[in-house]
Amino acid sequence: MTQPRKHPSSGLLLSRFVVSLKLSLGLSCLGWLGALPVQAAVEMRVAVVERLDRVSVGSSTPAIVKNTAGQGIGQIPQGRSVVVTVAGGTLRLADWQGQAFWVEPANGGHVFINNTWYRGRVLVMPVEGKVTAINWVDLEAYLYSVLGAEMPASWPQEALKAQAVAARSYALYQRDRGAANAFDVGSTTAHQVYKGLASEAPSTVAAVNATRGQVLTYGGRVIEAVFHASSGGRTENVEDVWQKPVPYLRSVPDFDQDAPVYRWSETFSTSQFEQRVRGVGRLRAVSIERVTPQGRVVSLRLQGTQGTRTLSGTELRQALGLRSTLFSISLQGDTIRVDGRGFGHGLGMSQWGARGLALQGYSYAQILAHYYLGAVLSQIQVAGL
Repeated sequence: MTQPRKHPSSGLLLSRFVVSLKLSLGLSCLGWLGALPVQAAVEMRVAVVERLDRVSVGSSTPAIVKNTAGQGIGQIPQGRSVVVTVAGGTLRLADWQGQAFWVEPANGGHVFINNTWYRGRVLVMPVEGKVTAINWVDLEAYLYSVLGAEMPASWPQEALKAQAVAARSYALYQRDRGAANAFDVGSTTAHQVYKGLASEAPSTVAAVNATRGQVLTYGGRVIEAVFHASSGGRTENVEDVWQKPVPYLRSVPDFDQDAPVYRWSETFSTSQFEQRVRGVGRLRAVSIERVTPQGRVVSLRLQGTQGTRTLSGTELRQALGLRSTLFSISLQGDTIRVDGRGFGHGLGMSQWGARGLALQGYSYAQILAHYYLGAVLSQIQVAGL
């Protein structure tokens, strides 16, 4: 699920895409009014493994190995893999050495990267003296996997469709921002989870295909359609969690009451707490200094036997492995109890809330309208990419 970024901006410039605006969303809207076909494929560059000492790559069909000039220099046999290493900034792939290599499966085959199968092709390159493998994959095929990794494939199709549009919008937003980088997104929760063929399912493929090319825009720009698992009852205004206000990321009621993480609690012994939160010693008192309007902890003060320390809610969440910053803390003898709600940063679409609305009969367009205020469901026609 998408993790917070400190400076979200307004979206993707139309110089990259011709966007046909089709439907201004609202909870009373009837749904998608029609779509224009995508004119050309868009490839995402996904870093599936980063900065490793060695990476295995292979293919389900014979694969062509190319150098950085695009020249074929060899072939990897069908069903075989080779190990890629790096030394002195130079890659070694089997018997070949160079600055980077392409591995391109023939005849629609799939590429193998460290025990996982992916669609598309792979570029291996050195980054900071280690090996990074970047999967170049068609946007829609990329989403087949993202959906299954981010949302249970058994969930209602309207929730999956809403996730597909949000994930497509987020991916294109990041693609534009990262145009000068070696890759657009990673494969973990720092961006969107991507597990290749392993997380695809008929239902995720159907949801992506049903919404092909559809994105959310605001003011003619593709939005940063962030999402999270569960808000714990109400989402947040973006400026209360990050720093910059964005008109489409506003606080709205959530419909996530069925989420197993709607309410949660964690307990820690004083010694466990001391090991995870340094510089305080044995905790004696906790004072929450500032919260968001929805109750998420912005900052708190910890007093212990070794001193006092002020932390952000995010810092304590990371140190203790909490599900969100919507929590309270109480000291109970030698035990520290944390009671909280929700999972994630609380911005944009709540995945459990999308499920709840879908079960009530709302369409994916209505779900998106609820969580991204003022956004417009739009159809992209790729131009000049």
